Amino acid sequence: MDFQPLTIPEVVLITPKVFTDNRGFFFESWQKKKFAEAGIDPEFVQDNHSRSVKNVLRGLHYQIRQPQGKLIRAIVGEVFDVAVDLRKSSPTFGQWAGAVLNAENFNLLWIPPGFAHGFLVLSDTAEFVYKATDFYAPQYERTIRWDDPQIGIDWPLEGAEPILSAKDTAGKTLEEAEVFE
Repeated sequence: MDFQPLTIPEVVLITPKVFTDNRGFFFESWQKKKFAEAGIDPEFVQDNHSRSVKNVLRGLHYQIRQPQGKLIRAIVGEVFDVAVDLRKSSPTFGQWAGAVLNAENFNLLWIPPGFAHGFLVLSDTAEFVYKATDFYAPQYERTIRWDDPQIGIDWPLEGAEPILSAKDTAGKTLEEAEVFE
């Protein structure tokens, strides 16, 4: 496995070693010892799986209490995945890092606790799975606007309007949002 920090060093793109032959492929998507050697040693408590259609934009979500670290990958289709640093004491507070994840590149993205997370579906459909380090706690869930100009995420929408949930449409700006110390 190759562990490549992105523009925010705690957000890490992971490229697994994929073994292919005429039967198909095999790879390790999680291996505790290899991740720990790379400085990523979470305890995962929950797996999630979602399916979305093209131009669905989910996020930017986080839990102000019980913050979740996430290990993310696309198993069908392609997504543009984003993490936003919400740790006020961090030198990268309010900055974002993103990567394309798809079923062909097998890449994973590690987003530690203290970050908001969102993704945009680039293919006709995408299935997205992730491991989380804490349980979903809807009472602590918060949403920051996907288009907050202070954050300035360069979403690859190619002129299309994103398909948003009511919760995501009602997201707060970074300036208004609760953040981590």
